Amino acid sequence: MNRPSHASAAPDLDLDALQDLLDAVPAPLEPLDVSMLDGYLTAIALQPKAPPPAEWMRWVLDSEEGRAPPAGFKAEPIRALAMRRLQELDAAIRGRQWWDPWVFAPHDEDDEPGDPEDWETILGAIYPWVAGFALGADSFPQGLMGCKDSDLLEGLAGIYQFLDAEDLEDADELLEAIEGIEPPKHLDEAVEHLVAHSLLLADVSRPFKAKAAPVKAPAGRSGRPGRPPQRRG
Repeated sequence: MNRPSHASAAPDLDLDALQDLLDAVPAPLEPLDVSMLDGYLTAIALQPKAPPPAEWMRWVLDSEEGRAPPAGFKAEPIRALAMRRLQELDAAIRGRQWWDPWVFAPHDEDDEPGDPEDWETILGAIYPWVAGFALGADSFPQGLMGCKDSDLLEGLAGIYQFLDAEDLEDADELLEAIEGIEPPKHLDEAVEHLVAHSLLLADVSRPFKAKAAPVKAPAGRSGRPGRPPQRRG
Protein backbone atom coordinates (compact mmCIF):
# COMPACT_ATOMS: atom_id res chain seq x y z
CA MET A 1 0.00 0.00 0.00
CA ASN A 2 1.62 3.21 -1.16
CA ARG A 3 1.49 6.55 0.58
CA PRO A 4 0.10 9.37 -1.60
CA SER A 5 2.43 12.25 -2.40
CA HIS A 6 1.80 15.34 -0.28
CA ALA A 7 2.76 17.47 -3.28
CA SER A 8 -0.30 16.33 -5.19
CA ALA A 9 -2.66 15.97 -2.24
CA ALA A 10 -5.68 18.28 -2.03
CA PRO A 11 -5.92 20.64 0.95
CA ASP A 12 -7.49 19.04 3.99
CA LEU A 13 -11.21 19.47 4.41
CA ASP A 14 -12.36 21.72 7.26
CA LEU A 15 -14.04 19.06 9.39
CA ASP A 16 -15.44 21.56 11.87
CA ALA A 17 -17.16 23.42 9.03
CA LEU A 18 -18.49 20.14 7.63
CA GLN A 19 -19.78 19.13 11.07
CA ASP A 20 -21.51 22.49 11.41
CA LEU A 21 -23.28 21.87 8.10
CA LEU A 22 -24.38 18.42 9.22
CA ASP A 23 -25.58 19.77 12.57
CA ALA A 24 -27.73 22.27 10.67
CA VAL A 25 -29.77 19.53 8.99
CA PRO A 26 -33.26 20.08 10.42
CA ALA A 27 -35.14 17.61 12.61
CA PRO A 28 -36.58 15.05 12.42
CA LEU A 29 -33.76 14.02 10.09
CA GLU A 30 -30.75 12.34 11.74
CA PRO A 31 -27.63 13.25 9.75
CA LEU A 32 -24.34 11.40 10.03
CA ASP A 33 -21.52 13.01 11.97
CA VAL A 34 -18.18 13.40 10.20
CA SER A 35 -16.67 10.14 11.48
CA MET A 36 -19.76 8.13 10.51
CA LEU A 37 -19.78 9.96 7.16
CA ASP A 38 -16.21 8.86 6.48
CA GLY A 39 -16.97 5.21 7.16
CA TYR A 40 -20.13 5.49 5.08
CA LEU A 41 -18.29 7.02 2.13
CA THR A 42 -15.62 4.32 2.35
CA ALA A 43 -18.33 1.70 1.89
CA ILE A 44 -19.70 3.69 -1.05
CA ALA A 45 -16.22 3.83 -2.61
CA LEU A 46 -15.99 0.04 -2.28
CA GLN A 47 -19.16 -0.61 -4.27
CA PRO A 48 -18.44 -2.49 -7.52
CA LYS A 49 -20.55 0.13 -9.30
CA ALA A 50 -20.82 3.55 -7.70
CA PRO A 51 -24.43 4.43 -6.80
CA PRO A 52 -25.69 7.82 -8.05
CA PRO A 53 -25.02 10.70 -5.64
CA ALA A 54 -28.74 11.22 -5.11
CA GLU A 55 -29.00 7.64 -3.84
CA TRP A 56 -26.17 7.72 -1.30
CA MET A 57 -26.69 11.36 -0.30
CA ARG A 58 -30.10 10.75 1.23
CA TRP A 59 -28.56 8.52 3.92
CA VAL A 60 -25.99 11.20 4.73
CA LEU A 61 -28.80 13.61 5.61
CA ASP A 62 -30.94 11.02 7.39
CA SER A 63 -29.21 7.89 8.63
CA GLU A 64 -32.45 6.50 10.07
CA GLU A 65 -34.74 6.31 7.03
CA GLY A 66 -33.06 8.16 4.18
CA ARG A 67 -35.79 10.80 4.23
CA ALA A 68 -35.61 13.87 1.99
CA PRO A 69 -34.90 17.22 3.67
CA PRO A 70 -37.69 19.80 3.81
CA ALA A 71 -38.24 22.11 0.88
CA GLY A 72 -35.84 25.00 0.91
CA PHE A 73 -33.02 23.24 2.75
CA LYS A 74 -29.80 23.70 0.80
CA ALA A 75 -27.95 20.38 0.86
CA GLU A 76 -25.47 21.29 -1.87
CA PRO A 77 -22.64 22.42 0.47
CA ILE A 78 -22.77 19.05 2.26
CA ARG A 79 -23.01 17.16 -1.01
CA ALA A 80 -20.01 19.01 -2.46
CA LEU A 81 -17.78 18.28 0.53
CA ALA A 82 -18.95 14.67 0.77
CA MET A 83 -18.28 14.20 -2.95
CA ARG A 84 -14.79 15.63 -2.54
CA ARG A 85 -14.04 13.15 0.25
CA LEU A 86 -15.54 10.31 -1.77
CA GLN A 87 -13.21 11.18 -4.66
CA GLU A 88 -10.23 11.09 -2.29
CA LEU A 89 -11.27 7.68 -0.97
CA ASP A 90 -11.92 6.38 -4.47
CA ALA A 91 -8.43 7.43 -5.59
CA ALA A 92 -6.80 5.80 -2.55
CA ILE A 93 -8.73 2.57 -3.03
CA ARG A 94 -8.02 2.42 -6.77
CA GLY A 95 -4.31 2.94 -6.11
CA ARG A 96 -4.23 0.75 -2.99
CA GLN A 97 -2.85 3.70 -1.03
CA TRP A 98 -3.02 4.63 2.61
CA TRP A 99 -5.53 7.24 3.71
CA ASP A 100 -6.29 8.74 7.12
CA PRO A 101 -9.78 7.75 8.31
CA TRP A 102 -11.68 10.44 10.19
CA VAL A 103 -11.39 8.77 13.59
CA PHE A 104 -11.11 10.78 16.81
CA ALA A 105 -9.99 9.75 20.28
CA PRO A 106 -12.68 10.69 22.82
CA HIS A 107 -11.78 13.31 25.44
CA ASP A 108 -12.54 13.19 29.15
CA GLU A 109 -14.22 15.86 31.28
CA ASP A 110 -10.89 17.69 31.58
CA ASP A 111 -10.61 17.77 27.79
CA GLU A 112 -7.73 15.31 27.87
CA PRO A 113 -7.62 12.59 25.19
CA GLY A 114 -8.46 9.09 26.34
CA ASP A 115 -5.78 6.48 26.80
CA PRO A 116 -5.13 5.15 23.24
CA GLU A 117 -4.27 1.74 24.69
CA ASP A 118 -7.55 1.43 26.58
CA TRP A 119 -10.12 -0.77 24.83
CA GLU A 120 -13.02 1.50 25.74
CA THR A 121 -11.17 4.46 24.22
CA ILE A 122 -10.48 2.43 21.09
CA LEU A 123 -14.13 1.43 20.77
CA GLY A 124 -15.34 4.97 21.44
CA ALA A 125 -13.15 6.28 18.66
CA ILE A 126 -13.65 3.54 16.08
CA TYR A 127 -17.35 2.69 16.51
CA PRO A 128 -18.83 5.75 14.70
CA TRP A 129 -16.69 5.08 11.62
CA VAL A 130 -17.65 1.39 11.59
CA ALA A 131 -21.34 2.20 12.12
CA GLY A 132 -21.21 4.52 9.12
CA PHE A 133 -19.45 1.85 7.08
CA ALA A 134 -22.13 -0.69 7.98
CA LEU A 135 -24.84 1.74 6.90
CA GLY A 136 -23.15 2.25 3.53
CA ALA A 137 -22.69 -1.49 3.02
CA ASP A 138 -26.23 -2.43 4.05
CA SER A 139 -27.95 0.37 2.10
CA PHE A 140 -26.79 -1.10 -1.22
CA PRO A 141 -27.10 -4.89 -0.74
CA GLN A 142 -26.72 -5.65 -4.44
CA GLY A 143 -23.30 -3.96 -4.51
CA LEU A 144 -20.47 -4.76 -2.12
CA MET A 145 -22.58 -7.10 -0.01
CA GLY A 146 -23.72 -8.89 -3.15
CA CYS A 147 -20.21 -10.30 -3.61
CA LYS A 148 -19.50 -13.87 -2.55
CA ASP A 149 -19.79 -14.12 1.23
CA SER A 150 -16.64 -16.18 1.73
CA ASP A 151 -14.58 -13.65 -0.23
CA LEU A 152 -15.80 -10.81 1.96
CA LEU A 153 -15.35 -12.60 5.26
CA GLU A 154 -11.80 -11.56 6.19
CA GLY A 155 -12.28 -7.91 5.25
CA LEU A 156 -15.63 -7.56 7.02
CA ALA A 157 -14.35 -9.33 10.13
CA GLY A 158 -11.48 -6.87 10.47
CA ILE A 159 -13.90 -3.94 10.37
CA TYR A 160 -16.89 -5.39 12.21
CA GLN A 161 -14.77 -6.63 15.13
CA PHE A 162 -15.56 -3.25 16.72
CA LEU A 163 -19.33 -3.85 16.68
CA ASP A 164 -21.29 -5.56 19.43
CA ALA A 165 -21.98 -9.23 18.67
CA GLU A 166 -25.70 -8.48 19.07
CA ASP A 167 -25.43 -6.21 16.02
CA LEU A 168 -24.33 -9.21 13.96
CA GLU A 169 -27.26 -11.58 14.41
CA ASP A 170 -27.45 -14.56 12.05
CA ALA A 171 -23.83 -14.02 11.00
CA ASP A 172 -22.22 -17.06 12.58
CA GLU A 173 -19.35 -17.34 10.09
CA LEU A 174 -18.53 -13.66 10.49
CA LEU A 175 -18.59 -13.92 14.28
CA GLU A 176 -16.32 -16.97 14.11
CA ALA A 177 -13.89 -15.05 11.88
CA ILE A 178 -13.93 -12.13 14.32
CA GLU A 179 -13.08 -14.44 17.20
CA GLY A 180 -9.92 -15.43 15.34
CA ILE A 181 -8.67 -11.82 15.19
CA GLU A 182 -6.30 -10.52 17.86
CA PRO A 183 -7.83 -7.23 19.03
CA PRO A 184 -5.68 -4.15 18.42
CA LYS A 185 -3.79 -2.95 21.46
CA HIS A 186 -3.57 0.70 20.43
CA LEU A 187 -5.89 3.14 18.69
CA ASP A 188 -3.40 3.64 15.86
CA GLU A 189 -3.37 -0.11 15.28
CA ALA A 190 -7.17 -0.14 15.22
CA VAL A 191 -7.15 2.59 12.56
CA GLU A 192 -4.72 0.52 10.52
CA HIS A 193 -7.22 -2.34 10.70
CA LEU A 194 -9.88 -0.13 9.10
CA VAL A 195 -7.71 0.77 6.12
CA ALA A 196 -6.09 -2.63 5.64
CA HIS A 197 -9.36 -4.54 5.76
CA SER A 198 -11.12 -2.01 3.54
CA LEU A 199 -8.44 -2.75 0.95
CA LEU A 200 -9.01 -6.48 1.38
CA LEU A 201 -12.64 -5.81 0.48
CA ALA A 202 -11.48 -3.74 -2.50
CA ASP A 203 -9.62 -6.80 -3.80
CA VAL A 204 -13.03 -8.49 -3.98
CA SER A 205 -15.35 -5.70 -5.13
CA ARG A 206 -12.86 -3.63 -7.13
CA PRO A 207 -10.06 -6.00 -8.18
CA PHE A 208 -6.63 -4.50 -8.65
CA LYS A 209 -4.95 -5.97 -11.71
CA ALA A 210 -1.37 -5.33 -10.60
CA LYS A 211 -0.04 -6.94 -7.45
CA ALA A 212 -0.56 -4.56 -4.55
CA ALA A 213 2.19 -3.64 -2.11
CA PRO A 214 2.01 -5.04 1.46
CA VAL A 215 -0.71 -3.35 3.48
CA LYS A 216 0.69 -1.29 6.34
CA ALA A 217 0.49 2.28 7.55
CA PRO A 218 3.29 4.60 6.39
CA ALA A 219 5.89 5.38 9.03
CA GLY A 220 4.95 8.30 11.20
CA ARG A 221 1.26 8.33 10.26
CA SER A 222 -1.17 8.26 13.18
CA GLY A 223 -4.23 7.44 11.09
CA ARG A 224 -6.17 10.18 12.88
CA PRO A 225 -6.79 13.79 11.83
CA GLY A 226 -6.56 15.18 15.37
CA ARG A 227 -9.33 16.61 17.50
CA PRO A 228 -12.94 15.76 16.73
CA PRO A 229 -15.12 18.49 15.30
CA GLN A 230 -17.21 20.11 17.99
CA ARG A 231 -20.84 19.07 17.97
CA ARG A 232 -23.30 21.91 18.28
CA GLY A 233 -26.31 21.44 20.48
